[in-house]
Amino acid sequence: MQYQIVNGLGFRELRPVQEMAIAPILAGDNCVVLAPTAGGKTEAALFPLLSRMDSEDWRPVSLLYVAPIRALLNDQEARLARYAGLIGRRAAKWHGDTTHSERRAFLSEPTDVLLTTPESLEVMLMSRQIPARRLFAALQAVVIDEVHAFVGDDRGSHLAAVLERLARICGHDVQRIGLSATVGNPEQILEWIAGGSKREGHVVRAPGQRAAPELVLDYVATHENAARMIAELHPGKKRLVFVDSRRGVETIGRLLRERGITAFVTHSSLAMAERRAAEQAFAEGRDCVIVATSALELGIDIGDLDHVLQIGSPSTVASFLQRLGRSGRRAGTKASYTFLTLDEEQLLQAAGLLRLHARGFVEPVRVPSRAAHVLAHQLLALSIQEEGVAESDWWAWVAPASGFAGLPAEDRRALVGHMLAGEILSQDGGRLSLGRRGEKLYAFKNFLELYSVFSTPRTLTVLHGAQEIGSIETHFAEQQELGRLTFTLAAQSWRA
Repeated sequence: MQYQIVNGLGFRELRPVQEMAIAPILAGDNCVVLAPTAGGKTEAALFPLLSRMDSEDWRPVSLLYVAPIRALLNDQEARLARYAGLIGRRAAKWHGDTTHSERRAFLSEPTDVLLTTPESLEVMLMSRQIPARRLFAALQAVVIDEVHAFVGDDRGSHLAAVLERLARICGHDVQRIGLSATVGNPEQILEWIAGGSKREGHVVRAPGQRAAPELVLDYVATHENAARMIAELHPGKKRLVFVDSRRGVETIGRLLRERGITAFVTHSSLAMAERRAAEQAFAEGRDCVIVATSALELGIDIGDLDHVLQIGSPSTVASFLQRLGRSGRRAGTKASYTFLTLDEEQLLQAAGLLRLHARGFVEPVRVPSRAAHVLAHQLLALSIQEEGVAESDWWAWVAPASGFAGLPAEDRRALVGHMLAGEILSQDGGRLSLGRRGEKLYAFKNFLELYSVFSTPRTLTVLHGAQEIGSIETHFAEQQELGRLTFTLAAQSWRA
């Protein structure tokens, strides 16, 4: 792999965190790799894993790369495929936007590396159309990118349980590696990642500090003043503006365009094509601004940029560090972050956040331990996956997952009893299966409802002719009279 890194990629040397990760990952240990945004975490995990894949002749599918959002998977696919290609291996993605033809191609000829989300991984375990046991029999390692985005909520409990089910299907102890730029309690995150794994564990930290960032705090009072400041600050430079609401993103984007600024917007209510076009145009531009929600806080590549600005304040130091790391990536530059606050509360919050940052504080991620609702979901998923699961065995499938560590046996028995009483489950011959009501709600195609325990608001798709612009929430539309519905989307005003 060393020859390929030097000659295929043109690397002159590895970064310190990449050097430090080699020994424990080659040894097969579980790891949490900590480094700033754009600090080389992906390569720190992938290079030694690909080296093992080559020297130990791993068979597909041998490596899973799990990320919290589809956009990050889309962004990383070409990169991971390039790295895998250095040793004659292949990579592919599987998530909710993957086409049927892409899925058929993968199932007919599985790739060595698979990029996916926790929900899509569960799809594969539950579906009768996918031979999960054969597909993952050779799995050797799982890389969890942006691990801090999972650990502290229901998605983390869900992912931890899915990984335990996957390890049991594989029949061996799968190596687990978490990547994060911002986490205050890495040893606890390492325990969360390990779950039922008996491998040794290591926290790998990037040493040293980059140049001190340029940090500015200002009070601007209104969105109009904020837009004026953004337009006047750093002319001729690439600027990323974070706004912590989709409505705020649209407002700032529209105001900047009205000032003649080349501005793009991106958030989850925009159509995928609109988001990709905006991110690509920004990545290729120079004197321009992209206004975004927290989606661009994660490791999606939008190219080099000069300055990060924030309307208001992020809620945590961890989030601030993620956003700050978007700038100052080029050699000879430093990170730059400007707070533009709209009221006294935002001003005080930003000031407090900067004081905590100056002290070196980063919030610990709280790890849930009593996620009974996620456990109920997993019991249903297991009953479908196994076409009936032994009552004496179902708990063993997910017991090592940290999200359930605080649930005593009496609580688990009460949960099963409640689901049996409500006919969500049925019991026959010591096996738990979907009950009469469970069959109606979740059997056949309805089991799509079980792919995620996370609800999403009802939305309406916005079309301009045949072009999909994005979506708006139904409750917003219901509050306005028919024929008088007006809104801003993609930084443009619309009437429906």
